[in-house]
Amino acid sequence: MQRARLNVRNPKAETFTTGHSMMARMVRELGEAAHLAARALALVVSEVKNRALMAIADALWNGRAEILSANALDLAEARSQHHSPAVLDRLALDERRIEKMAAGVRQVAALSDPVGEITRMWPRPNGLLVGRMRVPLGVIGVIYEARPGVTADAAALCLKSGNAVMLKGGREAIRSNRVISSLLADAAMGSGLPKGCVAFIDSVDREAVTHLLQLTGLVDLIIPRGGEELIRAVQRTSTIPILAHDKGLCHTYVDEGADLTMAEEIAFNAKVDRPGVCNAMESLLVHERVASLFLPRIVGRLQEAGVEVRGCPRTRALVQGIAPATEVDWDTEYLDLILSVKVVGSFEEAVAHIAAHGSGLAEAIVTADHSRAMRFLREVDAGAVFVNASTRFTDGGEFGMGAEMGISTQKLHARGPVGLTELTCEKFIVMGEGQVRDSSK
Repeated sequence: MQRARLNVRNPKAETFTTGHSMMARMVRELGEAAHLAARALALVVSEVKNRALMAIADALWNGRAEILSANALDLAEARSQHHSPAVLDRLALDERRIEKMAAGVRQVAALSDPVGEITRMWPRPNGLLVGRMRVPLGVIGVIYEARPGVTADAAALCLKSGNAVMLKGGREAIRSNRVISSLLADAAMGSGLPKGCVAFIDSVDREAVTHLLQLTGLVDLIIPRGGEELIRAVQRTSTIPILAHDKGLCHTYVDEGADLTMAEEIAFNAKVDRPGVCNAMESLLVHERVASLFLPRIVGRLQEAGVEVRGCPRTRALVQGIAPATEVDWDTEYLDLILSVKVVGSFEEAVAHIAAHGSGLAEAIVTADHSRAMRFLREVDAGAVFVNASTRFTDGGEFGMGAEMGISTQKLHARGPVGLTELTCEKFIVMGEGQVRDSSK
């Protein structure tokens, strides 16, 4: 006799399913609200957007005590979980950083509004005028890790460029982001911007990211900011176009005949100023003709600053007591006081090494030779290429763009620091006087 099948309830499975559907519904509702807000925001005039940004900047500064209180809790938890110094540095806020955050928002308010700009018009033989106009992208989803400053930067750039924004910060900064995003949203709506234009996904559940990445038709662009693991996970999952901020494997190449005092200052700054950021130098390349003069002085200074130097065999022959660099080192973004050093035999070898190991974020040459400087600018494939300056300048603020959304290491549709213009696209506009097309021609 066939035994009757019992329908046994699984409370854990039901709880997971319920939680999963609730999370999906919450993220979708935020996306729907942002989508509606984006349509209204695209028509908001510059004066209103600027007034809202100034109110946001004031709210950040006036709310600094609440922000710092939340950030202290985030930092305490991060330390208890033994996060790296680089993570703690990115996570930490103080009054100076909040003041800088507010100043960045004010800088964005002062920038020219790209929305509605007609970039070109040209006549056709039939009398039509064809042109291009800059317009917002729509809704931008920003996924980031332990960087609470990104919350304000991303919102300011999106709002000024006429885009609604959906923010999903990392677990490490959840309390800080919760306070900052609330201040932003209240100030924006209080200044006349549409409800839902700043949406914060208040969850530490990774499923929330998955649901955001599936909002095709509601979200127009995803910008992930974080480590390589985050970028790859987003690229695998998203059904929405992505503007990727990949890792920063930045090089400084000291050419033959370079001003070695200048080279020393540039290399030291590029490594030591803030080693935990993506535009810090990770590898130093030195031409063999200046290596014996340059390497002992720069390595000694770097070691005094606490940098662990790893060198190729030729480097180790010139400077005693440094660890050997392996093939893995040339492809490692340390985000720490660690530097790999290689002696190269020629300009061409330096460029080939950068091509093989660089991530396309920023590269620098120190040289007194104009022709090689121009070759470096043409031949090196990166979002920002420097002559006689530190890679640490790879930053939207330093480039006069105000706050930046990140640094794109891809080529479509933006590359390098992502500012206001990069958060818009162009549509064709056509002005006529009754013309119709003759399909017989």
